[in-house]
Amino acid sequence: MNYRHIYHAGNFADVLKHAVLARLIVYMAQKDKAFRVLDTHAGIGLYDLSSEEAQKTGEWQDGIGRILDTDIPAKAKALLEPYLTAVRDLNPDGGLTLYPGSPKLTRMLMRPQDRLSAMELHPDDYETLHRLFDGDFQSRITQLDGWLALGAHLPPKEKRGIVLVDPPFEIAGEYERLADGLHKAWRRFSGGTFCLWYPLKQGAPIAAFHEALKALEIPKMLCTELVVRSDRDTTGLSGSGLIIVNPPFTLKDELDILLPFLKDRLKQDRHASARAFWLRGEELPERD
Repeated sequence: MNYRHIYHAGNFADVLKHAVLARLIVYMAQKDKAFRVLDTHAGIGLYDLSSEEAQKTGEWQDGIGRILDTDIPAKAKALLEPYLTAVRDLNPDGGLTLYPGSPKLTRMLMRPQDRLSAMELHPDDYETLHRLFDGDFQSRITQLDGWLALGAHLPPKEKRGIVLVDPPFEIAGEYERLADGLHKAWRRFSGGTFCLWYPLKQGAPIAAFHEALKALEIPKMLCTELVVRSDRDTTGLSGSGLIIVNPPFTLKDELDILLPFLKDRLKQDRHASARAFWLRGEELPERD
């Protein structure tokens, strides 16, 4: 995948990722003690959906565009509200022009005592991200390969935190690299909450990836996946998944509420599906 996120900002994969990230931050904030969010592949932080790049694909129209300011069942609406409020706050005049990447969304949900560490390797994207957070003492923006951050920046001094790993999957072997990176990071910060994003598309080695994760023997590992279309007629994304290590005890039940709504609202054909199951931990895996 040649993945510059401006082409994909606000798409169905972002909706799932950012809705879950918001739930993790809300849960972490229930305790007064400070926490840190480490975003290893941060991008530019804020996306203009009216830009030529975003308009070229229009993926946001089948993502956040189907959800913001629409009717949502009460239980799902309550769970989505922190995420959707952040999006609305960026568009005070209504409509949908600006969309928050994960570092911007994180920063909007943090409290004064919390901190953000965001890593971005691409020179131009780093400069854009750095300008976005210039003067913000709660945020540290670093030009660094995000994979290196899993060693050099863990554990955080706060001893509490969320590690978001959202690699671009531009080269072969990224699924293996993701499993290996988690293993090394968890050994340094076993009490942290990790959230790992991965693409679902034709030929993706998902079964082998899940087996590699299970072999790590990390005690609590929750998986959620959202598929919006068949992968038979496309080489692009048909869905996306998240691995959440040390999830909040409430998250599985929340996903059981959110996923049916997201599947129905974001589906692009009859092959849409969604599931949340334990790779290791609370329950045996469940399948549709």
